Amino acid sequence: MSDVINVFQPSLGEEELAAIAEVFASGWVGYGSRAEDFQAQFAAHIGVPAENMIFINSATSGLFLAVELLGLGPGDEVVLPSQGFVANANSVLAAGARPVFCDVDPHTLNPGVADVERVLSPRTKAVMVLHYGGYPGEIAEIAALCRQRGLPLIEDAACAPASAVDGQRCGSFGDMAVWSFDSRKIITTGDGGMLFVRDPSVARRANRLAYHGLEDRSSFTTAARVASRWWDLHVEETGRRLIGNDMTAAIGSVQLRRLPEFVRRRREIAETYDGLLRDVEGIRLPPPIPTGHATSYYFYWVQMPAEVRDQVAENLLGRGIYTTFRYAPLHHVPIFRGVGELPGTDEATRTTLLLPLHQRLSDAEVHRVAKEVRRAVEGRLGALPRT
Repeated sequence: MSDVINVFQPSLGEEELAAIAEVFASGWVGYGSRAEDFQAQFAAHIGVPAENMIFINSATSGLFLAVELLGLGPGDEVVLPSQGFVANANSVLAAGARPVFCDVDPHTLNPGVADVERVLSPRTKAVMVLHYGGYPGEIAEIAALCRQRGLPLIEDAACAPASAVDGQRCGSFGDMAVWSFDSRKIITTGDGGMLFVRDPSVARRANRLAYHGLEDRSSFTTAARVASRWWDLHVEETGRRLIGNDMTAAIGSVQLRRLPEFVRRRREIAETYDGLLRDVEGIRLPPPIPTGHATSYYFYWVQMPAEVRDQVAENLLGRGIYTTFRYAPLHHVPIFRGVGELPGTDEATRTTLLLPLHQRLSDAEVHRVAKEVRRAVEGRLGALPRT
């Protein structure tokens, strides 16, 4: 259906095209000066050293590399919320370690520090958290707990490029962090991501492993930085090819400059939804943003009785409005061997629906979405049998 209002949609235009044209004209489209510049720009945005940031081909690659850098393997456990992306648990399981799922608050869909602490064990070797929908959650408290217990913390900040707590950016609380720039994210490079590694020596190793284990990648990616025999290899451990390139970095630099306007528009849309849906019986709006917190407004979610949620989504699709639910609870996926009860996660899974939220939505589209949501929810609730 050509006129469907999408949940996610990138904002790309003439500036991004001009940046790509410059890369074409340069004669070099692989990893080079533009990728290095984008790394430095993003590191400055987050407030961390440029040499600790790596532009990579996806946030997923960053998660797998983070697990490798921590040396996780059989017998180790990693605590992470079940309400997260499949790549989080995949990165743990692929290393031979065991993902241990913690619960989340059913309204914020973020884990609290008590949820994490409840499932820690002597086998826990790391904690991984996702900032759901761009909300920071209790990241400061979780980071403090991890420091107290001597546990590395990996932040999945894929949804949170502009999120912060008391001015500190999400992604800078833990020992490692990833951001995603895929086609559905607030800023996009088509595919791509960033990996932050706090420890300088581990960051240098991450750089090597991200490009075939090479100590000096310059003769393969830009220009040789030694005076002779620049083609010789210096490899002490195996690596892969996970780096980004100048074409995607050129897009990313433009998108990063536009991030404040993107977030500003997303905030306007969220506030409009709040006003239009506040009085709809049966709908619970997203949680308020705590004092001192800044969100990226990646998701806008409403919650409603479980017995009508799926039918409401189907009704909206029939009216040309695409909605969805993210993320499917991982403790119900057989391969991850989830055990135990996670009531907050299960409640959120049954009742939550994501509405369209992207910076290209027009005011008319936002009002249309709200009108159709109201109609669908009130219609479905009215059709329920009276008790």
